[in-house]
Amino acid sequence: MPSKPMRETGGDEPRERMPEVVPDPDPWGVKRAENLIAGLTGVLSASIVVTPQGEISEIHVLAQTEIPPKQVVRNIESALMAQLGVRIDHRKISVAQTADVRPIEALQEEAISSRAKKRVVLFRGLTVRPSERLQRVVVRVKLVFGDREAENETEGTDTARNRVETAARAAAACLDELMPDNSIALEGAAIVNAFDREFVFVAVHGLGGREAQLLTGSCEIRESAERSAVLAVLDATNRWADARR
Repeated sequence: MPSKPMRETGGDEPRERMPEVVPDPDPWGVKRAENLIAGLTGVLSASIVVTPQGEISEIHVLAQTEIPPKQVVRNIESALMAQLGVRIDHRKISVAQTADVRPIEALQEEAISSRAKKRVVLFRGLTVRPSERLQRVVVRVKLVFGDREAENETEGTDTARNRVETAARAAAACLDELMPDNSIALEGAAIVNAFDREFVFVAVHGLGGREAQLLTGSCEIRESAERSAVLAVLDATNRWADARR
């Protein structure tokens, strides 16, 4: 039986191209969840905040006044569970209501501003300047808690890692001053690379009465690592501080 002629393959023959991998623009499904919530009766808009690990940390909703806030929260919990299989703690859902008929974008900005004013501790200022000692810097942080204000200056070595830790230590010292019935101390701060971005990750010890907790927080580095360090400390402690007001 004659054999079939073999096909010669040359180096110039076109090779089969592998399909390009297109990155998922919404790896955590945040937009899908936001669209689901925004489609619920009475909801005007929704914004979801996630941790670097993709866990939902906050849900902010702007809704009309026709439906009670508790019902809006229950509707969101049910929709996320039924449609996406996501179980969410109702305490992570913040509902702002309005009877206004202005554009949603304007209402959203007002709701976010209102939410920010209700935060336990507010960030009011940060300065970083060279120290009188060589290769050292001084970081000054100002925080506000209710009608009280605290400011702290901390000096540290002028390296990227130590500048972050110095800013976090100054923020923790301000919190310790603002909450005299509790004690707050920085365990550590570090710059972490994740998802092609840089974050500041902090661990803070919170002591209230006989109860001691290790609190953690994070913040993406955008303006400066020192600013993100302060915000990461607030991220770690705001819920803890709110429970002790």
